Amino acid sequence: MLKWKYWVPLFVIDLLLVVLFAALGRRSHAEGLDIAGILGTAAPFLLALLVFSCITVIWKEPNRFWPHGVVLWIGTVALGLILRVLFGATAAVPFIIVATIVLGVFLLGRRLVGTLLMRRKVRTSDTVN
Repeated sequence: MLKWKYWVPLFVIDLLLVVLFAALGRRSHAEGLDIAGILGTAAPFLLALLVFSCITVIWKEPNRFWPHGVVLWIGTVALGLILRVLFGATAAVPFIIVATIVLGVFLLGRRLVGTLLMRRKVRTSDTVN
C-alpha cells in the first residue's frame, strides 16, 4: 500500500479535475461561475468519483490506467449521470457525450501523465545509482 502522502494529492487532483469539468461546462453555457453553482453541478460526479475511487482502491495504485483508471472513469460518468438526474438536473445525449469525453481525457490523462512521470523518475534514479 502506498503512503497517503503519495495517493492523497493524486485523489485531490482527480477531484479538482471534476470541478474543472463542471466549471467549464457552466462557462460554456453562460451559467454563473460562483462556487455554489460549480459545486452543485460537480456534486453528482464528485460523489461518483468518491465511490469508484473506493471500488478501484485508489490508494494502492492511483496512476494505474487499466483496469483501475478505466473503471473509475466509466463508473464516475455513469453514476454521476444517474445522480445528476436523481438530483433533478437533465442528462441530454449531447451532455452525456461531452461528459464522457471530457472526464475521460481528464481522469485517464492524469493517470497517463502520472505514469510517465513515475517512469521518468525511476529511469533518472537508476542512472544516478
